[in-house]
Amino acid sequence: MKTVDQLDLHGKRVFVRVDFNTPLAEGPDGTLVVTDDTRVREALPTLRYVVEHGGRLVVASHLGRPKGKRNPKLSVAPPVRRLAELLGQPVPLLDGITGPEVEARVNALEPGEALAIENVRFDPGEEKNDPTFASALARLADVYVNDAFGAAHRSHASTAGMVPLVKERAAGFLMKKELDYLGRVLAEPQRPFVAVLGGAKVSDKIGVLERLVQIVDALIVGGAMAYTFLKAEGVRVGASLVEDGHLDQARRFLDTARQRGITFLLPEDHVIVQAVDQPAGARATEGAEIPDGWIGVDIGPKTRERFAREIRRGKTVMWNGPMGIFETDAYARGTQAVADAVAEATKSGGTTIVGGGDSVAAARKAGVIPHITHVSTGGGASLEYLEGKVLPGVAALEG
Repeated sequence: MKTVDQLDLHGKRVFVRVDFNTPLAEGPDGTLVVTDDTRVREALPTLRYVVEHGGRLVVASHLGRPKGKRNPKLSVAPPVRRLAELLGQPVPLLDGITGPEVEARVNALEPGEALAIENVRFDPGEEKNDPTFASALARLADVYVNDAFGAAHRSHASTAGMVPLVKERAAGFLMKKELDYLGRVLAEPQRPFVAVLGGAKVSDKIGVLERLVQIVDALIVGGAMAYTFLKAEGVRVGASLVEDGHLDQARRFLDTARQRGITFLLPEDHVIVQAVDQPAGARATEGAEIPDGWIGVDIGPKTRERFAREIRRGKTVMWNGPMGIFETDAYARGTQAVADAVAEATKSGGTTIVGGGDSVAAARKAGVIPHITHVSTGGGASLEYLEGKVLPGVAALEG
């Protein structure tokens, strides 16, 4: 796989697929603005390289799930405006995606100039990987660059279908960085290798659990998915979220961990409530049992200390998923403790990787982003890569 700096870009139309699927909110004047520009900033090195080396830059992204229809609230205008500010030059947004008018505007670009096309998911052909739409996108490019790791697990027209129709193709710097870090974790992690998984469902992370239980030294499970494991062990979990259909699978994971001699940590106490919207009634349990009618919303103080101690030992630490409903401050202490411990592992010379939208948001809320080795921009993509799945957006670049 080539990277963008291995190509001669001068005077060529360089189509860069980025991931500007950013969170938006209404600004003071009522227009939508980007509330977290991380993904725009992460794409900057590639986009800046293209314009500085005389490429005629065409920026393409999706935003949200418009389901093949135009939706003004899902226009890529807000992240494109932010890009123009960061890039320090105009990046006009075309109203269209493909067609004669768009082609004319792209062909009129001078070396070093840039423009963006509208949300590629406004066209139903994008998610269907429609050959006609892919061919229309390819007519905008002499060079194709994929820097959208967050969308690399999608076999869509702009991530896969158009790629073989363009003469030259390469990975952007962000794509390369993501693959390097995640590849190193799988191939040659420094040990101890500690993986921390949270979030709501075991079913969302079965594949990555199966892979990690074979390669890690310690596996820590928190968040709502922990209650399925605890119930599988015969622990009462009250009214907490449990996936009863995955209890046998949870038992198998635990058996595999024991057979391999790895450390498998589950919560030994919890923060519980009778109603999630009533944080004032929260209390900590004495042990792992949760009374009937109560809901686990965070790991408890003993678990926070135990998890943090294990994480700090790690020379490679991968964290995906919060420990509780971290958006509510009363339920955020467990996630904060994990975030702090991951940052301490970094400061002690470890390699730390945080992936997944909720984990990154939690790390940002905890103030530890500067102390993480690598913050992955791809939640689903990073999990599928760690599972060992082929990512269509990556495979297309290698073809």
